[in-house]
Amino acid sequence: QFVESGGGLVQPGGSLRLSCVPSGFNLDFEKMGWFRQAPGKEREKVACINSSDGETHYADSAKGRFTISLDNAKNTVFLQIGSLNVEDTAVYYCATSAYCSTYMFEGPYDYWGQGTQVTVSS
Repeated sequence: QFVESGGGLVQPGGSLRLSCVPSGFNLDFEKMGWFRQAPGKEREKVACINSSDGETHYADSAKGRFTISLDNAKNTVFLQIGSLNVEDTAVYYCATSAYCSTYMFEGPYDYWGQGTQVTVSS
């Protein structure tokens, strides 16, 4: 499974970088996804990255403010979030994804972590 970190309490307009590290396996040739679940809402896809070719895919709600990246040397996937607003308050998770390309981000998904809480509030 994965271990997510980097969440916290941030004021509106701020930024965060979330990290996701796998436990016991390497990210080479994997497709990785970030998801989030806001209070009272279903879990939703945010972005994915294909470590084989670097292709990424963003949900419409994530385009422009979210950046997913992969550091192979550190075996870590990052999610940079800018211009945070209260609607970004959620628990953010990462998992492997069966499919990730410029055109699609689909499951099944596996090796879920426990998530990291992001709270945006003044």
